[in-house]
Amino acid sequence: MSFSVNDRMQSTLSDINITPLVDVVLVLLLIFMLTAPVLQSGVEVAVPQTRTVNQLTEEHEVVTIDKNQNVFLQDKPVNIHDLPRLLRQTGPAAAAAKRVVYVRADQKVPFGAFASVMDAVKQAGISNISIVTRPIEP
Repeated sequence: MSFSVNDRMQSTLSDINITPLVDVVLVLLLIFMLTAPVLQSGVEVAVPQTRTVNQLTEEHEVVTIDKNQNVFLQDKPVNIHDLPRLLRQTGPAAAAAKRVVYVRADQKVPFGAFASVMDAVKQAGISNISIVTRPIEP
């Protein structure tokens, strides 16, 4: 029994299956949506709530005090006594008066620890200090 080429129907696959592509894109979207809030800051702090909160879009220096009174500069732990020196190193001395430093403190931190951090920032020559809060939820 012999077969000829004409007896078989030959067809080519002309459409692309995009189902796996859509699956991968949706999984990546889900991963980014879940990890984006975590990337905001590595130190967990329950900041106090206020009625007026300004939204910021720029990157600034942030000093954080967690509930155990540990002090962080950006997300790196620092000693409170080294904080003025580290803040002086991160920016030019001439621009220290114009620099803005944000202080995030857990709402359970005693005022004495908060005042010590504020004093350390002022020792670095920075007088423009803002306190990070979150809006009151209705």
